[in-house]
Amino acid sequence: MDKFELSNRRYLGSKTKLISFIHEVVNKNCSNINSVLDLFGGTGVVGYSFNDECSVLINDILKTNIVAYDTFFSNETIDKNKIEGMLVKYNKVNVTEDNYYSKNFADTYLSKDNMRKVGFIRDDIDKQFKNKKINKREKSILICSLIYGIDKIANTVGHYDAYRKNGNLDQKLIMLMPNINDNNNNNNRIYCENSNQLVKNISADLVYIDPPYNSRQYCDAYHFLENVALNKKPEVFGTARKMDRSNLKSKYCTAKAAIEFADLIENIKAKYILVSYNNTGEKGNARSNAKISDSQIMEILGKKGEVKVFEQEYALFNTGKTKLDDHKERLFLCIVGQKKNEYIVNSISGLVKSPLNYTGGKYKILTQLIDKFPKDIDMFFDIFSGGGNVGVNIEANKIICVDINDRLISLFKYLQNEEYYHLVNHLDSLIDKFSLSNTYKNGYEFYGCNSGNGVGKYNKDKFLNLRSKYNKSNGKRDDLFLLLIIYSFNNQIRFNNKGDFNLPVGKRDFNGSLRKKLQLFMDKLHSKEISFENIDFRRLDVDRISKVNSFLYLDPPYYLGDASYNENGGWTAKDEDDLLNFLKLCDGKQIRFALSNVIEHKGKIHDKLLNWCLSNGFNINYINCSYSNSNYHIKDKSLVTREVLITNY
Repeated sequence: MDKFELSNRRYLGSKTKLISFIHEVVNKNCSNINSVLDLFGGTGVVGYSFNDECSVLINDILKTNIVAYDTFFSNETIDKNKIEGMLVKYNKVNVTEDNYYSKNFADTYLSKDNMRKVGFIRDDIDKQFKNKKINKREKSILICSLIYGIDKIANTVGHYDAYRKNGNLDQKLIMLMPNINDNNNNNNRIYCENSNQLVKNISADLVYIDPPYNSRQYCDAYHFLENVALNKKPEVFGTARKMDRSNLKSKYCTAKAAIEFADLIENIKAKYILVSYNNTGEKGNARSNAKISDSQIMEILGKKGEVKVFEQEYALFNTGKTKLDDHKERLFLCIVGQKKNEYIVNSISGLVKSPLNYTGGKYKILTQLIDKFPKDIDMFFDIFSGGGNVGVNIEANKIICVDINDRLISLFKYLQNEEYYHLVNHLDSLIDKFSLSNTYKNGYEFYGCNSGNGVGKYNKDKFLNLRSKYNKSNGKRDDLFLLLIIYSFNNQIRFNNKGDFNLPVGKRDFNGSLRKKLQLFMDKLHSKEISFENIDFRRLDVDRISKVNSFLYLDPPYYLGDASYNENGGWTAKDEDDLLNFLKLCDGKQIRFALSNVIEHKGKIHDKLLNWCLSNGFNINYINCSYSNSNYHIKDKSLVTREVLITNY
């Protein structure tokens, strides 16, 4: 009897032609590989290619693929003569009565006669297993043979999303014997589980990952074969006669793909992680576009260890509607725990820095501030929160960040409600849309620039286009606002009298440092109970605040300062008076507070603030700042700025 091989299937993304490439990468870069986990097994050809060398663990969510794994990877004893005899019988059978398959699928993927045959054979396999005439593996072999026989003559273009209306239905269904070699199957293990859950419970020396790349769900592409594998005879619907597949949908085909991938990598226990992923990017139609960018893969794997990238030209399988030139299959090899890529942004005492370089930000003096804050805070108010450096780093049961800048508060809420990898994927797509530089992905030379001069010249016109687009949206686009900040001068924020963002382009773009900073900041937002309120400090309910163990930190615009937020009368004498009266009221309600300010700036003393402190008995704590004009030993005393933290406790 003729035989078929494991690789004799038409399958989306099959890696049959990449086997030698995969082994070349592994042989040259990995050592002491005794076990391999093929996590998204698909046809199973990658895992099977390691079967002669080591133990193979293989997993897939589709039962269609599991029966093939049972056939080729299992070590359960089988009677080959018995199986061949049953296959001969099935090939000769002539079925005249209708069944589930002929009633629901006649003249679609197969002819009516072939569908009758499928129904009869599939039911008989279950009957033989129920009567203990065949064991579990023998049952899988027969189902696998049936599936491969169907796939060979199916009236499709390689998947079952649709069938050819005028296709050839005259071919005869023939079942063959699989070419089984059991010599090396003793230590193999087969799983049919969610990959993200499975990796929490098993380990291997090498984990090979070939997840879905785009929005095309494999359960949609192979629903008919999955129906045959399960034989539960569900109701089917639509032109393609699909069953309910909601329990088989993969998040790797959705906008949450990068989030799933990050969770997966974090929980893998292995020496090496090898990831296959293509570079379709935005080259094809929307359904074909890769859901995870190369930069995201590098970031995620970079948390685990050193990452190397290998490329090979590859003919992409598609539905015939998309022509992709210069397609490459990429292999990302992560050497776990070795020469680990620098991932954590330089921080002080585990603190993270805001990605928004807001004027007057307190990150540099944050340890001094926290050291002077009370340790028993239930509710922390970060008033005039600005870039959020203080609020996100504070330990309290609840944190409330307050600012009068509605766009800033809206942006923080946006960051709080987004997942990092989803957001980065979106930002990268916007970067491409506005033709801005992406040195994280392409480097400086790609844009005719270098790290010294930066990419400002290249980005200028594109940045102005982005800025115009944002200003015309009247500040309603948080994503554009964030992108503007990323590409603006020093990542700062400034608006003119008309409310338009008016900073010029900066030298840098969405580089690795800023990406890391954004991720760590968002991690803090997601791990703490933080809320953001767009409100003037004068409207805060002091009575409500006094009823809980609250602490107020205030970092207002400095009345003596000359920062951009003080331009055009941004902070007036009345504002300063109102703030001091507000804090006097808080003190009367026994609410603890700490106020950042300057007592002296460029030789001028803030007499009102000094007298207010002295008359109310508030403490003046001098802060050792690292600002360029704060060195107390400089010769020109007119340049001195003395920053203080005023407390009522």
